[in-house]
Amino acid sequence: MADEPDRLRVLLADQKANRLEEIAEVVAELGHTVVARLFNVADVAEATRRELPDVAIVGLGENNQHALELISELVKKAACPVIADIATEDDEFIDNAAKRGIFAYVQHGSRSELAHALDIVLRRYAEFSRIHGALGRRAIIEQAKGILMERHGISAEDAFADLRNRARNTNTTLLGVAEAVVTSYPLFRTAPHPEEAPG
Repeated sequence: MADEPDRLRVLLADQKANRLEEIAEVVAELGHTVVARLFNVADVAEATRRELPDVAIVGLGENNQHALELISELVKKAACPVIADIATEDDEFIDNAAKRGIFAYVQHGSRSELAHALDIVLRRYAEFSRIHGALGRRAIIEQAKGILMERHGISAEDAFADLRNRARNTNTTLLGVAEAVVTSYPLFRTAPHPEEAPG
């Protein structure tokens, strides 16, 4: 089927059940598959491991901090882009969400506005995913994280944060930064000391 590459597996997270349902309906109408609907941060790890979503949409409920925690967990555990769905323009929230690694945000206005905004963002991600391949992207990012952990003695979380920060600061994709780390790593491996060199 020609359109199959554009079908995305979408994970939804929101504190408000009615809004979660509305987003789910819009996502389904756009031709994508909702693989999980979450309310709690604690459910993120298991759901992402089980469903392997291509993209996640987090709604800003009554508690900004809760939404930010969901975004952080999804960025860390799912290794997939996260889209924030906000009710009104909230510069502080958008800034904090950007620091935690959101791919984009949409403003939850009328149903038609939501559908239009999500369609644009999900199409953009589908194109990105088609070019790079979700599995290949994840493998390269994991490899780059492992290199940074080994070289700098840091945790997986810190290694991922370093990659994400470098991508944001250089206006590059996370995948682009990870590929650069993996490609250049052999050039920077420590040479053996003379006494360790084979005789």
